Amino acid sequence: MNPNGLLDDRYRLLERIGGGGMAEVFLAEDVLLTRQVAVKLLRAQFTGDEDFVAKFRQEARAAARLSHPNIVSIYDVGCEADTHYIVMEYVPGETLKECIKRQGRLPAAVAVEYAVQIASALKHAHDNQIVHCDIKPHNILIHRDGTAKVTDFGIARAVSSQTTTQVAGVLGSVHYLSPEQARGYGVDSQSDIYSLGVVLYEMLAGTPPFDGNSPISIAMKHIQEEPRPLKELRPELPAQLVGLVGKAMAKKPEARQESARVFLQEAELAAKQLAGPAEEMTSQHTQQPLPEKPSKPAHRRWIGKIKQLPRWSWGLVGLLLVSFLLGQILADGGLGGGKEVMVQDVIGKPAETARSLLLNDQLKVQITEAFDERVAAGYVISQQPRGGQVVKEHRVVQIVVSKGQDVALIPDLKGLPRREAEARIRSAGLKVGLITEEFSADVKPELVVSQNPRPPGQVAKGVLVDIVLSKGKSPQQVTMPDFQGQNLQSALARIEALKLRVGTIRETVNARFSPGSISGQAPAAGSQVYEGTTVDLELVKSDAGIPKRARIQFVVPEGPIRQTCKILVEDSTGIRTAYEGVHKPGERIEKLVEGTGEMTIRILANNKLIQEQTF
Repeated sequence: MNPNGLLDDRYRLLERIGGGGMAEVFLAEDVLLTRQVAVKLLRAQFTGDEDFVAKFRQEARAAARLSHPNIVSIYDVGCEADTHYIVMEYVPGETLKECIKRQGRLPAAVAVEYAVQIASALKHAHDNQIVHCDIKPHNILIHRDGTAKVTDFGIARAVSSQTTTQVAGVLGSVHYLSPEQARGYGVDSQSDIYSLGVVLYEMLAGTPPFDGNSPISIAMKHIQEEPRPLKELRPELPAQLVGLVGKAMAKKPEARQESARVFLQEAELAAKQLAGPAEEMTSQHTQQPLPEKPSKPAHRRWIGKIKQLPRWSWGLVGLLLVSFLLGQILADGGLGGGKEVMVQDVIGKPAETARSLLLNDQLKVQITEAFDERVAAGYVISQQPRGGQVVKEHRVVQIVVSKGQDVALIPDLKGLPRREAEARIRSAGLKVGLITEEFSADVKPELVVSQNPRPPGQVAKGVLVDIVLSKGKSPQQVTMPDFQGQNLQSALARIEALKLRVGTIRETVNARFSPGSISGQAPAAGSQVYEGTTVDLELVKSDAGIPKRARIQFVVPEGPIRQTCKILVEDSTGIRTAYEGVHKPGERIEKLVEGTGEMTIRILANNKLIQEQTF
């Protein structure tokens, strides 16, 4: 930052609006072009890491190659004093994840419309040989006008390049991981289609299709299990839409839609089906309009209706006509005629000026007032007769003077739940603006901390009111442990215990550490971080395969009152006893076991096999 508080002498950071494990995003002002933008800053702890800097720049390169209304645009990329940044299009609104969290299950038509827009963005990216690799609701921004925009190409890669192997359950967000990514295979455009299918499932169901106690357990469900059928959750959904989701979430890539283009076509068909037959009928009628019968001139139709009136009503009609003509004559200056004058055009002039000009021309003035958003208070909105029209002296000229914008009282929203705050904003004649979150020690989570504009006061009706919701107390700082040399299971357990989040786990080759152990981490050991910080790990490659976790449950069978129960694990490393203990018949036992490669679990009671399961 320079002394003027500008990044690179151009961007003024206004407020933090988001972030992840690698970067933070700020709302900023481009002082050169006088527009709002979003600026993504690489976190300070990564600026010295060439791999992270390269990954950060890769996002800018990937997105900069794309230009599409459903993809967030990249405006600029640079570095100032070791601060690496990307300048992007600012999208006022919320993420799709926030939308689902707020609304729950989305209407089917809305969900499909979002899916169509996301698929259109992916089609454009895939046509340009870019795979996103991390499609999830968090990376979909919903503009206030309903436009969906895909963002965060941080782990995007070229389709033709050789992809690295990732550890199951920890690349991107595990809830939206494709089976091939969970297995650690290379990714392609079919992986994006699977993730889009998961996102559409969540929009319709209100929750992701798979969940679990750990990233690895969720990843295994993507590989082995089927989600709960949408028809059970929402029986009203049409079969074509349910089929669209099921096909996109097929375990084998070749069973999914062959491309984003095909997904887009199928989603558009589902959208038409949801719209119903009325739209199709309308289009058919539009293509083949019925011939219209020629109509009579208006004055002939009017005269024809008068001839059909009963005779007694003719006198009344005549009296009305005479009254109308007399009024017009008086308005034009009386029966005696008079001098003709041209009415001046006073639209846009101050009311008093307009009145004086018309009175000086020997015309009469009648003033009314009305609210107007475009014309300042006290200025003329319209007039009748219009400027340039010739009338008799003493004719009445009606002018409408603006009262300015219709105003509304700013409601006090502090401490209110989100839904009640939104309701009060709308009932006041205002509109809900940007909704953000921040930590607050004084205000409970999900309640309003502050708002803009602030009460008391008045603003024009229709003005946007931004609100900030509390995220509760700020997370505690923790000291980052040193995971180097530990096995993956121990590191994951420690990360969970410290209320941190598992980020990317990348397999590497490192002779200093044994296979299957941690060889690197970010943030670095000993650094101070907040709860919820994402931790990325490097894992030394092992021929044993990816570690697995399994939660084993069994009931001690009938027999002696004291029985010795064992859980044996057979995997790529051999056979070992994972648990041994004495229990009574009917007692329910639940234990978490771990293994690598193909894993077989055997449960014995008094050395008798009672259960066996292979993973």
